[in-house]
Amino acid sequence: MTSLAPAPARTPPPRLERPRRLGTGPLRSSAVFIGRSLRHSLRDGEGLLMAVALPVMLLLLFTYVFGGAIISEGYVDFVVPGVILTCAGFGAASVAVSVNRDVTLGAMRRFRTMPISAATVLAGHVVASVLRNLLATVIVILVALLIGFRPTATVPEWVAVLGLVALWILAITALFACIGLVAGSPEAANGYGFVLLFLPYLSSAFVPIGTMPEWLQPVAAHQPMGPLVDALRVLLVGTGPAQLLAPLAWSIGITAGAMVLTALAFRRSGDR
Repeated sequence: MTSLAPAPARTPPPRLERPRRLGTGPLRSSAVFIGRSLRHSLRDGEGLLMAVALPVMLLLLFTYVFGGAIISEGYVDFVVPGVILTCAGFGAASVAVSVNRDVTLGAMRRFRTMPISAATVLAGHVVASVLRNLLATVIVILVALLIGFRPTATVPEWVAVLGLVALWILAITALFACIGLVAGSPEAANGYGFVLLFLPYLSSAFVPIGTMPEWLQPVAAHQPMGPLVDALRVLLVGTGPAQLLAPLAWSIGITAGAMVLTALAFRRSGDR
């Protein structure tokens, strides 16, 4: 009786290694989402136009219609800092709606399943907003120069103006991103953010504080926009020594507070 030869040992198929995804670190994913937000801005032509056109219209309206009744001469030099900050508010308000759409329409849930830090989605929204708003600020300043704005700022003072404006844009954008996370719908996010757009009108942005009722003057002088408008005005047209501590403290404090609240809200948004 012939013996059967033992079956050859089966060698397991070679294990295929899963290819590594290159460039999925926080910096790379943040850059991707910044590009995504900028592309969305370009596609939303009406929103981009309003973010620039509305502050320019306010500049022209206050300069040529109300300016003579408020300050007889040189009102454009007085009002430009307020219009710049109003421009920043209008531009940042759209972030609340964009972030809320990512949350309520399921995009954020999808991003959480990817090998990236989902928090970089928010970083993309915020950084893209800062870039958009800085561009809108430059446009507003150019229009102001065309209608008679004559700043006396030196190069270091212009750098200080740019730094203050960028820091404020970052602060208010982070706050709007937090609003977008906690709001129940894009419409609600837009409504909550709209309240913040009234801050410039309760400051010295468009009228001298001395013309306001006495009970309102302390509010106008000490709310976040008050010290910031005054500092920008001093830096741009040289009306006195610039007080930078208060606007820096407000901007940094708002940014830090918004980041903490956003981190807490971001955890809760995973259930939506």
